[in-house]
Amino acid sequence: AGCKVTGVIPEALVPREVSGTVHEDIEEIVTKDMHERKATMARLSDAFVALPGGFGTLEETVEMITWQQLGYHDKPVGLLNVDGFYDHLLQFFDACVERGFIRPESRGIVLCATSPSELLDKIAAYRAPESIVSLASRGALPSAQRG
Repeated sequence: AGCKVTGVIPEALVPREVSGTVHEDIEEIVTKDMHERKATMARLSDAFVALPGGFGTLEETVEMITWQQLGYHDKPVGLLNVDGFYDHLLQFFDACVERGFIRPESRGIVLCATSPSELLDKIAAYRAPESIVSLASRGALPSAQRG
């Protein structure tokens, strides 16, 4: 309640948009392409929250996680884990940590909760870890931990 909602859609998808008419309280921004869409959303957002979704949701969420890992932003990235939807993805992330592909600190970028209020609390308390680029530039990141 009381938040501004902005929809960002690439122009190629406007004629195919299946959600119908945009609500009068939602500002709509049309971008040239998907790359500009993601950059616009990243610039305008205070945080990123993924609800259950398909390939597009997964791709955009992982890109925001990667951007934070690299230091392009320090905004929270959260998964609303409705009915365990993201359980297998979280297990995959944990397996990547166990195998050395993701640093434990980078794994901490991904917030997860089963209720919106719990996720909002985690977002409010979140502090981003130091980026791997920053760590590497000051020689504090062993080459085996650059993922």
